[in-house]
Amino acid sequence: MFTGIVEELGTVRHVSPTRSGSRLEIACARVLERLSVDDSVNVAGVCLTVIERDDRGFASDVVPETIARSTLGTLLRGSRVNLERAATPQTALGGHLVQGHVDGTTKLVARSAEGEGARLRFALPKTMARYIVMKGFITIDGVSLTVAGLGKTYFEVALIPHTAERTTFGALGVGEAVNIEVDIVAKYVERLLRRS
Repeated sequence: MFTGIVEELGTVRHVSPTRSGSRLEIACARVLERLSVDDSVNVAGVCLTVIERDDRGFASDVVPETIARSTLGTLLRGSRVNLERAATPQTALGGHLVQGHVDGTTKLVARSAEGEGARLRFALPKTMARYIVMKGFITIDGVSLTVAGLGKTYFEVALIPHTAERTTFGALGVGEAVNIEVDIVAKYVERLLRRS
């Protein structure tokens, strides 16, 4: 479980195919402070297991299901990724409950400045539309955000300058794909209502 508060921007240092998908090696510093083999780490919104670790970063395997459902299959050497270590009982819940189980991807369709911040508009995937509500939580590339605008074909988030600087959103361009995880509470409520 994660909170959606990015701790560090990591850099992909190597991507290699394996018989079961691919292996990502990610250079980082801060998240290594309490990261061990077998720990979970959120990489661009995807929960991965650490299979190797050294003093420069860590490696994780990515299976075909994850490659098909997320943007991890498009990462190249030098790609930047948002990183967050798994939450502990002492972790402040600054964002919301994030599983790292990506529901799918979407693309940035517009970007506009709002003072020193920015407003990002994303295409609204039909399969996720019923879970996205005004002022509700959404996780984009591992970042906990609030839905600030919602239309029939789009949703928007507002970024403060700090979030743009500390995450991949500062450099995110129109047309680029991102990972989306909708609020798990909405999915549970839907499931419970269907059963009654």
